[in-house]
Amino acid sequence: MFGRYLDNNPTLEKVLGKTEVFALSFGSMVGWSWMILTGGFGTMAGSLGTVIALGASALVYVCVGSIYAELISALPLAGGELYFSYRSMGYTGSWITGWALCLAYLGVVAWETIGLSMAFNHLMPLRQSVYLWTIAGSDVYLSWALPGVIGAILLTVINLFGIKLAAALQLIVVFFMVLLGILFFTGGIAFGDPGNAAPLVTDLSGIGMVFLMTPAMFVGFDIVAKSAEEIHLPMKQMPKVMKLSILAVGVWYCLSSLTCAVAAPAGDLTGGQVPVASAAAALFGAPVFSDVMILCGIAGIITSWNGFIVGVSRILFAMGRARMLPRIFATAHPKSRAPVFALAFMGLASCSAPFFGAAALGWLVNTSAFCTLVVYLLVSISYLIMRRREPNLPRAYRLKHGTFFGVAVACVSVALLALHLPLSPVRQMGMPEIVLIVLWGLIGLILSVVGRYWAGKANFSELDRERRMFGAYSRQT
Repeated sequence: MFGRYLDNNPTLEKVLGKTEVFALSFGSMVGWSWMILTGGFGTMAGSLGTVIALGASALVYVCVGSIYAELISALPLAGGELYFSYRSMGYTGSWITGWALCLAYLGVVAWETIGLSMAFNHLMPLRQSVYLWTIAGSDVYLSWALPGVIGAILLTVINLFGIKLAAALQLIVVFFMVLLGILFFTGGIAFGDPGNAAPLVTDLSGIGMVFLMTPAMFVGFDIVAKSAEEIHLPMKQMPKVMKLSILAVGVWYCLSSLTCAVAAPAGDLTGGQVPVASAAAALFGAPVFSDVMILCGIAGIITSWNGFIVGVSRILFAMGRARMLPRIFATAHPKSRAPVFALAFMGLASCSAPFFGAAALGWLVNTSAFCTLVVYLLVSISYLIMRRREPNLPRAYRLKHGTFFGVAVACVSVALLALHLPLSPVRQMGMPEIVLIVLWGLIGLILSVVGRYWAGKANFSELDRERRMFGAYSRQT
């Protein structure tokens, strides 16, 4: 069925310029989560404490982004982290990195899928009809799940037409979202009451809790690594674009938290389903502004969702090309060059998310944050190994004091991972998150075994894998 789509060594089309890369990175980070989380951060850390936590997070991810920038400039290939880790740690390390990254991204995509149902329910309450089941106290109705399913199908179809259309959609929707965001922030300046911002700081534990929740909010700038093969941009410009997008998102989150803080006394907004929407209604004194911010949130859902569809499909495509997954994942449409089967797999996974109900939101954030930190740890280790093993590998960008930053990112990743574990005094990984991670690992293991079996039948050697993955960047001649 997919035979006519299979190439001997499938590649993707270079079409993304500077503006598209920035929109892809920025829009992927700013999704639906800020609508829910930034309005409640003040109760955890205080208004100033929240800014401290978010600012520190932005600086951490600028450092991570700088490491990514050097690696991308050396190996600008679709799949990013998969190639960095294979080059330094071999097959097993690369497979773990790629599959963990897929779960991290799928967690965000699933969050956006559920978020779309929540957003539509806020705009026009969805009639609760066709009861399906109850998960963790959350009733799931078919009518509630349908908006997320329809959104998943539409975005998957758009991406099947190729990266050009997906990038154009990203650019338009990011522009619309920024305009509405500016309106919201301006309302905070004009109508907010600074007296509502108390307390400024709660305690270190509260600041730590906010800091721990940010990996899932900043994940997305690394989409650029997955789409590097499709970027038509001098690699020397990549660091500026990535750093600017991360800093812009950090400012966005800080402004959102501060605007919510001055809109109403601490705790008053957390009773609503969407605190940012409640803050807008309180600031402007009209319920219609709540709906306006829901539209802003929907724009964020679309940009984040679209970006992560691009990211996951490229990772799956790269794993299929490397025979880490069955070869069918490396199918590319002959005209659009879109990774057909990878996108179809992604679409099916997205469609299933709303059927887990609103209770799954917390599980998805925790799982995505944990897997993101695992990937950042493995990427920083890969970076350090590659700097030592291949110091002369051509790089359009070389990070000053790179070894220091690589060690620092690795240490921070380990520390944050430890805080996610069950014995941590700050955050506990519950049984649902552990089950999700184990199930995903089993699915990946089965697919990996199938991929290796068919690679063996086709006499696909490690040398073939190296050449297929890296092409002109291969160490083999």
